[in-house]
Amino acid sequence: MTHCPDVAPPTPTSRDLTLQAAVDVLGSATSVTVLCHVQPDADTVGSGLALGTALRRKGIPVQVAFAAPAELPVSMRDLPGTDLLVAATEVATEVDLLVAVDCGSAGRLGSLASRLGGARRSLVIDHHRSNTRFGTFNLVDDTAESTTAVLTQLFDVWGVPIDADLAHCLYAGLVTDTGSFRWGQAGTHTLAERLLATGIDGGAISRRLLDTHPFGWLPMLGSVLSTAVLVPDAAAGRGLVHAVIRCTDSAGLGAEEIESVIDIVRTTAEAEVAAVFKETAPQSWSVSLRSKNSVDVAAVATTLGGGGHRFAAGYTTAGPVEAVVAQLREALD
Repeated sequence: MTHCPDVAPPTPTSRDLTLQAAVDVLGSATSVTVLCHVQPDADTVGSGLALGTALRRKGIPVQVAFAAPAELPVSMRDLPGTDLLVAATEVATEVDLLVAVDCGSAGRLGSLASRLGGARRSLVIDHHRSNTRFGTFNLVDDTAESTTAVLTQLFDVWGVPIDADLAHCLYAGLVTDTGSFRWGQAGTHTLAERLLATGIDGGAISRRLLDTHPFGWLPMLGSVLSTAVLVPDAAAGRGLVHAVIRCTDSAGLGAEEIESVIDIVRTTAEAEVAAVFKETAPQSWSVSLRSKNSVDVAAVATTLGGGGHRFAAGYTTAGPVEAVVAQLREALD
């Protein structure tokens, strides 16, 4: 879950909405573009497809897209509603309403951030505490487990029945953003039970999204884990473990295989904080952070130009790997 630096502050006219007000904005739209963040995960795609499906059922013209990569990750290709997806180059330059889902900042839209200028209105639907409120309207619930959880509430207010297709998309975001319910809270399992009651196969969805990788993932993992370093005195003595993924390690693998490494590194018992430095170009890095209990990695990431959740965040940076590791250590201490 990596986060790009913000490209613009909240607009002067930006305002937060209630669920009912957000429903009114969506229901009055004559055309909608729903944008997911770059390097999409199941929460942003599940949210985008669920909202797109609901809008289509309401008779509102809609398209769904993300800027990069060029194709949807393999693990998400069986999500209902993928026929709504269009290539980034085909996204309308002008639209009545642009909706960004699971995007903490305009920078997370990548090249499609330019479409904000061609939208008469924009609506941000998200659950990140670090959200910059870059929309004309913003529906941000930082107490929600996932953006799909926010959408479930919105659908209830809107009177959208949640059938198996919508539940599949909503569950995909819920199961991934809670780490297979490791970071669940009061109400999380109640929501999961409601979605499962529609008849979806939660086990199959979880395996597809979290536990299925191509064979090439195994040698990559072996190479990357050999770079792991434990720094016991980092993070004020709570410990940091970090590893590096070079471009040569990840050649031929998708973003989801690369991102999955952090969830293995974070299991290190001696470290409160885990970091994976993912090389995107020579001396350019996308950094994933995780913590267990006592460190707010969203706050750390924000100081470095990124953002995220309390226990899962990220940022981008540049420089020799030794320098970027030192930069993180300083931010943690």
